[in-house]
Amino acid sequence: MKTIAANELKIRGVSSIEKALENNVEALISVRGQERYVVMDKDEYNRLRVCELEAALYETRQQITEGEFIEESVEEHIARVRKTAK
Repeated sequence: MKTIAANELKIRGVSSIEKALENNVEALISVRGQERYVVMDKDEYNRLRVCELEAALYETRQQITEGEFIEESVEEHIARVRKTAK
């Protein structure tokens, strides 16, 4: 993964990110020698979001299959959430 120093980003701007992403899916931005941020192409970001949503859907389906859910009214749900939040 390509690393971009914050100073380089300050001097060259977005072009330093574009250059780093020419041959990489993501790039790190380091601030004072510490890796702090990750940048990526928007299409890659959207692909990762879809993966997260698919994983959440899979997990939910597994929980339903295993009977790990609660059937309740809206009022009961709100009361349970409020009780849990205390």
